[in-house]
Amino acid sequence: MKNKITSLEGLEEIKEKGLKKLLPDIPRISVGLATCGIAAGGKEIYEELKKQIEEKNLSIFLTKTGCFGICNEEPLINVRLPGKPIVIFSKLKKEDVPKILDYALTGKLPEDNKNVLCKIEEWDHITTETPILYGRDYKNIPPWNEIPFFKPQKKLVMRNAGITNPEDIEEYIATGGYKALFKALKEMSPDEIIEEVKKSGLRGRGGAGFPTGLKWEFAKKEKSDVKYVICNADEGDPGAYMNRNEMESDPHMIIEGMIIGAYAIGASEGYIYIRAEYPLAIERLERAIEQAREYGILGKNILGTNFSFDIYIARGAGAFVCGEETALIASMEGNAGRPRVRPPFPAQKGLWGKPTNINNVETWCNISPIILRGGDWFSRIGAEKNTGTKVFSLVGKVKRTGLVEVPLGTPIREIVYTAGGGAATGKKVKAVQTGGPSGGCIPENLFNLPVDYDHLASAGSIMGSGGMVVMDEDTCMVDTAKYFLEFAVDESCGKCTPGREGTYQMRNMLKKITEGKGTEEDLNKLEKLAKFVKLTALCGLGQTAPNPVITTIRYFKDEYVAHIEDKRCPAKVCKALINYYIDPDLCRGCTICARNCPVEAIDGRPGYVHIIDQEKCIKCGTCMEVCTFNAVIKLSGEKIETPFKPIPVHREGR
Repeated sequence: MKNKITSLEGLEEIKEKGLKKLLPDIPRISVGLATCGIAAGGKEIYEELKKQIEEKNLSIFLTKTGCFGICNEEPLINVRLPGKPIVIFSKLKKEDVPKILDYALTGKLPEDNKNVLCKIEEWDHITTETPILYGRDYKNIPPWNEIPFFKPQKKLVMRNAGITNPEDIEEYIATGGYKALFKALKEMSPDEIIEEVKKSGLRGRGGAGFPTGLKWEFAKKEKSDVKYVICNADEGDPGAYMNRNEMESDPHMIIEGMIIGAYAIGASEGYIYIRAEYPLAIERLERAIEQAREYGILGKNILGTNFSFDIYIARGAGAFVCGEETALIASMEGNAGRPRVRPPFPAQKGLWGKPTNINNVETWCNISPIILRGGDWFSRIGAEKNTGTKVFSLVGKVKRTGLVEVPLGTPIREIVYTAGGGAATGKKVKAVQTGGPSGGCIPENLFNLPVDYDHLASAGSIMGSGGMVVMDEDTCMVDTAKYFLEFAVDESCGKCTPGREGTYQMRNMLKKITEGKGTEEDLNKLEKLAKFVKLTALCGLGQTAPNPVITTIRYFKDEYVAHIEDKRCPAKVCKALINYYIDPDLCRGCTICARNCPVEAIDGRPGYVHIIDQEKCIKCGTCMEVCTFNAVIKLSGEKIETPFKPIPVHREGR
């Protein structure tokens, strides 16, 4: 086929085609259409732009892009005029389309600058020799890396996200894509590739942090007629969506990494195991695979060499435990997704009994920069024994949510406060949980802790795949531990007794404590059981499930004691330990709370102080939400004196 690339010259020809799309001689408008952008209304904006451009026959290049990372500012659009910087507009609506088109056609920025977020004058795509220069102008617009969200960040994995069209292989090649593959296949031996990955210090980004190069070496040494590589895209942590964005925004970097890995270990087939709940990621991966086949990058005799390899999509049903690699393999083979005892490890006996190398999405994303720029270059990013960057999904009670990519070793404080802006509520940040439901809760006074595998482990948490949930002072840490144990119980495969029964019993103890029925003996048993499960569960997921319990007891034991001894929830979250009262000095007798109470628990005659029947009250909080006089008070462990029967409202001085 005419599209097949067999030489460096052929790759350069495609690169030039891609650059003409990235740097066209007409205005280029790119709409962020990853899941977050679509959810915020990006698709409607894209369709309206398309409609008006076609109707008015405007000379504008309209395209789509992925997620730039700053999700709280969606929908995002970036516009580049020839010779000018990329200008990123945020929080747009469909009715803002004329304003965007006017800027694209006249070069005049909107007078209010209300939706102008930042500019990009040049962009280091990591896999290009020199940054791509877009143009220098607009002194009144801050560069992207000077706005607080991006200040601590270094874009390596997210090198193309929000800039290129994820559905266009030519744009990926324009930013240096597949050049590392060309180098690996034409200039390096499998052993040299593995040595470079080992030299980089790259550790698996799925959570365990095992050295990637060592893992590849184990698989390469195995003798077999067939070997496999697998991309673990079964991202199941609540609040985590790094891998989803990486697949939606830049699928070709995953494919390139997998091909290089397959060549290094001698594999002929690869699979991307992805949960079916990620339809857009699946769609874009399938499109990218087809494009790679069309250009001779997948299939037989890749890039004109003797190496043949192909990739297929395997859909999972969304079981959290299938993130564990042996459970993932069982699922792919058509069996129940349950972990098995190791050894043998997958590198020895994996998919269908053959040697198999499994890495997660983000690990594969790091491979092409390492091969192109060298392991030594990569090892200088991050910290000792914790090299490179890590993408975190910063969510929870934080002002700026989104995807934050920082060098490993960056303090938690810099991520939560500099990038995240602190608590969204204006209240104090209490803790952050790293590592999803298997992670630990780290208190605010430890936020100078560097984020890397070793320091997080010393604090009782884990890196996990990269979820980071911020909690403020309105968060009950006992209730938080219960929430994550409920998740662990629901998602347990049930194979081993500690994972099946241990998590269940821990959940029951936590439930008892949050209901004010716990004892000091329960707390002691809970702590002992958590440590026992951590030591004895079959798989990594079972072993880390107790982390929320262990760390909340370690750092927030006073909250457990308050629940047990005082029958009080300091954060006023646990329903069994809270009550709503109406302050007789503040009540105006307006009846709005009574009219909105779903169970008619409020005696609310007009002009009389209202009274809440505590027996009927379901503690939904509706009365507090609708009261315009702040007369409804939520208390835990205390109560105020209320009249036994309705009394007239005292209006003197009001």
